[in-house]
Amino acid sequence: MKISFDSIFYSGLLVLFLFACTPKEDIVFKGVKNIAVEVDSGNDPILKAEAFFHNPNAIRMKLKEINVDVLVEGKTSAHVRQNLKLIIPARADFSVPLEAKLSLKELGLVNTIVSLLGGKKYEVQYVGYIRVKVHGVTIKVPVKHKEELRLRL
Repeated sequence: MKISFDSIFYSGLLVLFLFACTPKEDIVFKGVKNIAVEVDSGNDPILKAEAFFHNPNAIRMKLKEINVDVLVEGKTSAHVRQNLKLIIPARADFSVPLEAKLSLKELGLVNTIVSLLGGKKYEVQYVGYIRVKVHGVTIKVPVKHKEELRLRL
């Protein structure tokens, strides 16, 4: 098998181009605000919120997917699975609306409803990833964030 200089040169150029187009820094997950719990037509609680991020890179990207689990007091209570086509501006903050069906059975239905009505503070973790596209290259950005929230119905 004969390898020519041209094929090595073009392969190297392709690799260089791919690395030049990828973001230098990870997108930063800043937190979740505007949290509300609503009840849908099937009487299931729906968590609605807005996730805030920051893109520190000099290139704009496209947010393609959110795949995040919401853990309340260490127990999985919601899965956020959204496919999107959202433009992420360069060097800017951006937000993404979230919607997830809550699973109260893990937390205990009666205790959870009483706690939500009373506005109890919960330790909430967001674990998963977002997938962004930069110049045709898809990249997974990990999300791992913990905060204490007071949730009310």
